[in-house]
Order: sequence, then C-alpha cells, then structure tokens
Amino acid sequence: MEANRLSDPLLWAGQFMDRYRQAEPGFNLTRRWHYENGCFLRALEACYQQTGQARYVDYIRSIMDLYVQEDGSIRTYVLEDYNLDQINQGKLLFLLLEKTGEAKFLQAIELLMTQLKGHPRTEEGGFWHKKVYPFQMWLDGLYMASPFMAQYGKLTGERIWFDTAAEQLILVERKTRDPKSGLLHHGWDAAGEQGWADPHTGRSPHVWSRAMGWYAMALVDSLEHFPVDHPKRGLLAGLMERLAGALDRVQDTRTGLWPQVLDQPDREGNYLESSGTAMFAYALAKGKRLGYLSGGAGETARKGYEGLLRHMVKEDEDGQLHLTQCNAVAGLGGTPYRDGSFEYYIGEPIIQDDAKAVSPFILAGLEIAVNSSTKELQR
Repeated sequence: MEANRLSDPLLWAGQFMDRYRQAEPGFNLTRRWHYENGCFLRALEACYQQTGQARYVDYIRSIMDLYVQEDGSIRTYVLEDYNLDQINQGKLLFLLLEKTGEAKFLQAIELLMTQLKGHPRTEEGGFWHKKVYPFQMWLDGLYMASPFMAQYGKLTGERIWFDTAAEQLILVERKTRDPKSGLLHHGWDAAGEQGWADPHTGRSPHVWSRAMGWYAMALVDSLEHFPVDHPKRGLLAGLMERLAGALDRVQDTRTGLWPQVLDQPDREGNYLESSGTAMFAYALAKGKRLGYLSGGAGETARKGYEGLLRHMVKEDEDGQLHLTQCNAVAGLGGTPYRDGSFEYYIGEPIIQDDAKAVSPFILAGLEIAVNSSTKELQR
C-alpha cells in the first residue's frame, strides 16, 4: 500500500461518499436527521473549502434535501425532544444558505435555534444533553451545539450566541475536569441523581476518549467563528491550551494513538481507539493552524494521525480503504443502564469505518496537509 494513497483525505472522502450513499453495511448510514450525517457532511464541507470543487457541495445538498422541506421544516426532526445531537446536522445549513440563498435553509436554521432558545438547562445554565437525560451535561453535546450557536452569532450579529456558546464550553470544562490530570470526564450530573455520578463532584467515573474528542473539536470549531474582541475568546483559547497539554501527557509514546479510556492507559483490557485519536489529531492541528495553540501541539497531532495510518488503516483487495478499531457507541444511564465503568467502556462493540471516526480522520488529514505545507508543525 502506498503511504500517499492512504493519507489522501480526498480519496477517503470520495470512497465514503459512494459507500455512504449506497448504505453499505458497517458505515452506519442513518435514514433520519442525525448527528452522524452531520459528522460526515462536515468533513465534505472541509474538502470543499480546501479544493473549491462543487461536487462536495452538490453531494451535501443531495443529502440535506432529503430532510429540509420547502417551508424549512425538517423531516424526522422533533423539536420537543430537546436533544442536542439533533443540532449537529444543521451546521451544513449555513453553507447551503450561503451558496443558494434559499429561504428554506434559513428557516431550518431558525427552527433549530428555536430548540436552543427553549432548551432545558441546569441551575447554572448548562444545556441538558437531552430531555430524557435531565440535569446532565455530556461532553458530546458541546460539539453538537456550541459551534452551531457561534456560527449563528456570526451570521446574525447577535453576540448573545457567542456568549452562550462560551458559557457552555466553560461550565462543562469546569465541572468535568480532573484537577490533577486535566482530563475531562464524560459527563456531569447537576442533580446528583444518577448511579454513575460521583456524590461529591457529580462527574462520571472515567475519561472516555471520544467524549474528550467531541469537546476538543467543539472548542476549535467554535473559536473559529468568534470575533477577536469577544471577552471570552482568550479564556477559551486557554482552555484549549490546557486540554492540549493533558492530551500530550497520555498519548501512547510507541504508536502516537490514544486509548479508549484515557485515565486508565495501562489497565488490562484497554485498547488504542481510532475515533478519539482522529478527533484529537484534527482539533490540535486546526488549533495550531489558527494560532490558538503553541508549543508542540502540531507535532502531537501529526504523531496521532501517522499512528492511525500505520496501525489502524487497511486496504482491501478491491482498493477500498478502511479505518479499524472504532468504538461503536458509548453513553451514560438509559436502559439498559450504562454505569460509566471501565468495564462498560471497553465492553462496547469495536467496529470499522464508523462515521464518527472516518469523518474526523478526513478532517485531520486535511489539517495535517495544510500545516505541513506551511511548516506550522515545525515551529
């Protein structure tokens, strides 16, 4: 296998565009408005931004038009679910509004903002992850909603949405961060009602790699839209710097990858995992490019990305590329009850070609390529 072929993010994007449309088993195509659709389409948006090729926008529109109706309503979306995951696919509405000027895309943006304006919150103002998970903030939700709010603020000039995005990012970091390691636990229960919640801190027991990956991407994707004079912009950049340091300390020195459970790196049963690694590589490389990160963050990102290429990528006999060692899913509470234990996280299925791993892998490849061409990683 040729290294330059394996590391070509546009080749990955092209192959998975075809496989996604065909609903190939294993690639988790969903047939409803869903955050995984948003993950993959965001990667294609980045491909468009780097290449200017209209085929990416055309593809994004072909998927989005399956859901967004002429009156701006969204097929299969239910506002009253108050589910932050449902915001993520809406990020593509901004691109389509810019490219087409069609009213339905603005109306759909406003529909999702109606959810966020009335979204249930903790006493300190944190968005519940979902209505069915009351008083709980999960790191996952920060990626789903905060960049959307920041982009809406940029579109409309309503600075309150920058304020709200910053408040969410700052609050959840404060509530989930371990003061010794700097790592962020998966969730926080403000009410202290959940069996997984520490009785003193409300934090879930462990640090799940992809949860921290969601948060790292939330920070860098939100900051990208913030005005330079926003009073919380510097603080958010500082949180990203602290997060980068914590991640650097737990990166596997041999492979450059990160384990499924970050606070138990050497525990038997733990394994090196693709989605979290791809998210960290993307967020750190982008943070370096945009100037939010100093020091060796770019090198840490490069090691992570190259680790994926060496250890997690394979090519089949038909020339199709695959990303292996992807944690399929993880959550907290619910039925059957997910207790957030180490055994729970390592016991969830491991699959290949999951959208939550392939998408940030494509994003990371684009960022690594840009950083390498401008020698940012060597600074």
